[in-house]
Amino acid sequence: MSDEMKADLWLRWRSGESISVISRQIGKPPGSVFTVLKHHGGIAPVARKARAGRLTMGDRKEISRGLCAGDSYRAIAGLLGRAVSTISREVSNNGGRDVYRAIAAQERALDRARRPSSACLPAGPR
Repeated sequence: MSDEMKADLWLRWRSGESISVISRQIGKPPGSVFTVLKHHGGIAPVARKARAGRLTMGDRKEISRGLCAGDSYRAIAGLLGRAVSTISREVSNNGGRDVYRAIAAQERALDRARRPSSACLPAGPR
């Protein structure tokens, strides 16, 4: 289900429409609507926003362009106003110079941010 459909679904759900009415309006089966609602407990999720200082999609595209042009990490970092280690880490964590793709790197970053982190207390000594 696309983001626009989900936004429409939540808007209709908040206004009090039933699952069957919503499903007819957005053109999806009632089971799909129910699954989205159930997954979030009937409460629309809060819009995600990146923390300040994180690489944006635009930054990642500039990194990709710089790598294709053969620029050094230092040159790319200077262009973006970032530390060289940030660029180096970004590229090495996403396959290296020859494999780096901005869109794939952005998707991996969003997946890592979404993943729940494990609690530290159970892992430590008693």
